[in-house]
Amino acid sequence: MTPTDDSRPVNVSRAVNLANWDERAPAHAASPDYSVEEFVADPEFLSHVVRFDRPRLGDIAGARGVHLQCHIGTDTLSLSRLGARMTGLDFSPASLTEARRLVERAGADIDFVQGDVYDAPDLLGRERFDLVYTGIGALCWLPRIADWAQVVVDLLRPGGRLFIREGHPMMWTLGLTRPDGLLVIEEAYFETEAPAVYEEEGTYVRTDVDFEHNVAHSWNHGLGEIITALLERGMEITGLVEHDTVPWDSIEGALEEVGGGEYRLVDRPARLPQTYTLQATKRPAPR
Repeated sequence: MTPTDDSRPVNVSRAVNLANWDERAPAHAASPDYSVEEFVADPEFLSHVVRFDRPRLGDIAGARGVHLQCHIGTDTLSLSRLGARMTGLDFSPASLTEARRLVERAGADIDFVQGDVYDAPDLLGRERFDLVYTGIGALCWLPRIADWAQVVVDLLRPGGRLFIREGHPMMWTLGLTRPDGLLVIEEAYFETEAPAVYEEEGTYVRTDVDFEHNVAHSWNHGLGEIITALLERGMEITGLVEHDTVPWDSIEGALEEVGGGEYRLVDRPARLPQTYTLQATKRPAPR
């Protein structure tokens, strides 16, 4: 990705990102990396992202769950197959078209709702969910992490749980791979008002599709900013695990595949946290 400077309003960023995701959703659904045909053929198949965190998820059978920024629904379907009663939310109608097609082919019962994350409580209802789930590569599209944390609190019942696996904010700061192999911090670690603006012709999965909408706007959020936003709104952090792997080749030429769809630095992998899994519980209201 090649960053450029841009300070246009958030509504412009939304339009830019929507065009980007709407164009890529059909290509993602057709790519072998999303394993759509495996989901259809095998009723026990789970996405590798959900499989990775299966020990930390525990028993979610019967839980009423919502997957924010669900994209084409593979993680949503996986959580449903583990017994949760799932709803998926995404702002991209093209993504939801693919999600509904997948769920219909797989014979599952999942509701998908189109809308922005910040509007989720109004669209889905307050304090209706036992589980709020967010997967890899979601928070970077949101400009305000404090507002996201409030959405989580509004959606959860008292005692309900937030479960995230995300790209580590340290990973998002890294620049392009250098010839000498050094990892160099080039991007903001902390949340900024203006987005980082990138232009990238391809996408993160295997596809031969040529895209027209190649600009994307994103924001980083420091791990402390995320945790503090949750704590200040009545959430209790119950788990935080940092991982040295990531489920795509995030630093071209510097990673190797290590199984399960995960990639790790070839040289001294302990240098870099690439993803993290965060869990938090909504405290009961004081009596």
